[in-house]
Amino acid sequence: MNNKLSTFALATSVLLAVSACQPANDKVDVTATEDAASQKAVQENTAADPHAGHDMSAGTMVADGTPMAAMLKDYTDSMTKMHEEMMIGMDYNDPDAAFAQGMFAHHVGAVDMAEIELKYGTDTEMRKLAQEIIDAQQPEIEQMKTWLANNPDAKTPTADTKAMQQAYAKGMDAMHGDMMAAIADPTPDMAFARGMLLHHVGAVDMAATQLKYGKNPEMRKLAQEIIDAQQPEIEQMQSWIAANKS
Repeated sequence: MNNKLSTFALATSVLLAVSACQPANDKVDVTATEDAASQKAVQENTAADPHAGHDMSAGTMVADGTPMAAMLKDYTDSMTKMHEEMMIGMDYNDPDAAFAQGMFAHHVGAVDMAEIELKYGTDTEMRKLAQEIIDAQQPEIEQMKTWLANNPDAKTPTADTKAMQQAYAKGMDAMHGDMMAAIADPTPDMAFARGMLLHHVGAVDMAATQLKYGKNPEMRKLAQEIIDAQQPEIEQMQSWIAANKS
């Protein structure tokens, strides 16, 4: 129980930052009647998140008082959903099940981001990369979905549970802050490249954590395949960003 509470404390800071800029939905209700503690948390996160404290619903305003761009709302909705689902995996006891659940949600988020790029982006290289990400990760989503259906989480913590949970929480925290800045880039292709670059770095970090703590051969093999596939794409996006900075 203490292991889960420790991890929850780490992860909660991430979720607070996300909820400060997410749209109203069935799971989370961000309203003007938040209590004083919630208001304080929003204020503390404002420096790191330019949209903290602002309703991210369609037609609302962002920090500078202008209407929120549809693309930014799409990215924010996707990130909110991804983080909620990844939080479930972070609370798992079994390292292999935690990886499968967390990476499943992470992959769904990548596909969502790629579809947003295809909706708004115009750069040939980035649009091609977006489609390649969809084509590569959709089968892995199905693989993890099937694996999870046949491999439920352990009922009690293992010797590696606490360390594994802390590693995932730390990685999630680092990824979120930078991604919020990246997806706010007003140029669609640059927002995609910057956001997906960080998303890929997060995936590689998660896969490395799985190789450190996981024992299931199928999930370990998948983790290595993710590293092998996404590291070249990380380098591709780094090069594209450097070449296309205004």
